[in-house]
Amino acid sequence: MTAVGDNSKALLTSIVERVENLAEEIKDRREGQSEIFKEARGHGFDVKALRQIIRIRAEDPNKRAEREAILDTYMTTLGMT
Repeated sequence: MTAVGDNSKALLTSIVERVENLAEEIKDRREGQSEIFKEARGHGFDVKALRQIIRIRAEDPNKRAEREAILDTYMTTLGMT
């Protein structure tokens, strides 16, 4: 068994470096995503609508149906439909 504290500097360094590397990968992917949205905008697509479609597609279909039913109920109650 290793004593408490043995390798803790190496372990801490490893964890910090892995998080930093992951943060850089996330930044790069976000930049790539931004470029795709710029391309879509250039082709005349509405980026806000695209972002909403992407969120909807990622959502569980049952939860989405429930949310939409509640939204419809509220909108009807408020005379918005």
